[in-house]
Amino acid sequence: MSALPTHTVALVIGGGVVGTSIACHLAEAGVRTVLLERGALGSGASAATAGVVRTFFPGDPHTGGLAARSMTAYHGFAKRTGTPLGLKRVGFLVLFTEDHQVEEFRRTQAAQQAAGVDVELVTAAEAVGLNPLLSERALLAAAWAPEAYACDPAAIVRGYAAAAQDAGAVLCTETSITGIDPDGQVHTSTGSILAETIVCAAGPWSRTVASLAGVELPVTTYPVELLLTDPPATPLATPPMTLHASSGLRIRAWKDRILVGMGRPGPDESREAWLQRLSHQLSTTYPALDGIRLHRGWSGAFDASPNGTALIGRHPSRPFFYAAGFSGQGLCQAPAAGETIRDLVAGK
Repeated sequence: MSALPTHTVALVIGGGVVGTSIACHLAEAGVRTVLLERGALGSGASAATAGVVRTFFPGDPHTGGLAARSMTAYHGFAKRTGTPLGLKRVGFLVLFTEDHQVEEFRRTQAAQQAAGVDVELVTAAEAVGLNPLLSERALLAAAWAPEAYACDPAAIVRGYAAAAQDAGAVLCTETSITGIDPDGQVHTSTGSILAETIVCAAGPWSRTVASLAGVELPVTTYPVELLLTDPPATPLATPPMTLHASSGLRIRAWKDRILVGMGRPGPDESREAWLQRLSHQLSTTYPALDGIRLHRGWSGAFDASPNGTALIGRHPSRPFFYAAGFSGQGLCQAPAAGETIRDLVAGK
């Protein structure tokens, strides 16, 4: 998109939702900023999501707090950037099938609400009322969080990128990092640039990028795959995004189909065995979808931290910052991540 300068105050590595948010927040704060992306903007993990932003994360009020801050930013996104996100409220339903899940929800509900998360416990019958595809007999209860919206992740990237450029940031795509010297000289496939501050927001490649700077980030990369069903025989009202807590099975409406995901195959599990396990869980949880055909949707890779909570911070002795390990939840936290890195760079 732009030629690589020879020097910058802040260099952001990664052009997904998190990286473009960081570049936008830094540039708008008056920090001379360059963003580097190895491919096209938004072509990494940001392109492999289910396209839903939400505030409730079971058992994780901290992430919920970041997501609630981010949701406020998304509601004002079009006014700020001129890019509409097409937010459509779908809600988020988490299905509990074991007693300890209900107990854990009750234990953490007050902390979730204190973090700004709107969530309540509903009965199995109420859950079926929210998602008629469900079997009431398979449930104990569910958590219902209305603040979940279908959106266009590519629009988030475009909006932040345009706002960053308007504020003076330079965005360089098709530019891979090949080395990082101790003095901040960063070598790329298109030249070198001296950075006073480096910010790693490279998603699945964050650990590799950090290692080039001699920094160890405990981030792993794992593949994900989302599937699409055939159109259901009977047209349905739009069901909420729904997560089966025990299995990780999640669904959401996608045009006239259902988008389905359930993690990834286990270490010794073939894709065929995983698909069989997914199909069985799908038909058990949603009898209306029993026997429905599944097709490849899209796949990608996510970056995960050891406990699934994002790593946002700085190296203790050098100007190397990072926002990584979002575990597939970066879309929901990108605005707050940008604000946090901006403040850290400013010494707050």
